[in-house]
Amino acid sequence: MVKVILKIDGMMCGMCESHINDAIRQNFDIKKVKSNHSKGETVIVAETEPDEDKLYSVINATGYALTGITKEPFQKKRFGLF
Repeated sequence: MVKVILKIDGMMCGMCESHINDAIRQNFDIKKVKSNHSKGETVIVAETEPDEDKLYSVINATGYALTGITKEPFQKKRFGLF
């Protein structure tokens, strides 16, 4: 699994977060998506890496600007285990 962090410019409120989350869910096969307008980022968890060109296209079509993409392996948090 992969964790993809998108830097997005233009999100101002919770409705902006919902708009981005809906666009991601409708266009990509993902496990989880969560946006944070205060941080200006959206975090996606998926089995495989989403296509970067399509990410730019989908996000920019919503009226927001995708300014960066970071990818890292997803690691589940296990509480109480070391």
